[in-house]
Amino acid sequence: MKLASAAVRCALPILLVAAVWAAAPKPTNATVKGYVLDSACAFTKGLEKPISAGCATACAKAGSPLVILSDDGTIYWPIADTTPSSGQNEKLMPFAGQKVTASGKVYERSGSKALVIEKVEALSSK
Repeated sequence: MKLASAAVRCALPILLVAAVWAAAPKPTNATVKGYVLDSACAFTKGLEKPISAGCATACAKAGSPLVILSDDGTIYWPIADTTPSSGQNEKLMPFAGQKVTASGKVYERSGSKALVIEKVEALSSK
């Protein structure tokens, strides 16, 4: 009886870790094209592109997270995949108000999409 009890006590933590690992979202690698603008305008103004670079920069400096609004209307939230996490405005600030190509890992949950940016660059205006 003691052996069975000990086996259960050892197996339980292993099963819990396995369950948490299995439930963790699996990212996909993707390249996203879209405008960098502040999240408030993306939601409240229904914009298809930023009003201006200055407007996006001012909102970001005031604390509004920058997002990437793709051509199909999908909003990608830039995130870090580290713990503790960190804000990503610094990565996108040079591109505020511009159209960019960003690549990295995309996570999706309940209709929201987040992007761990590995590379970002301004799209040429050709």
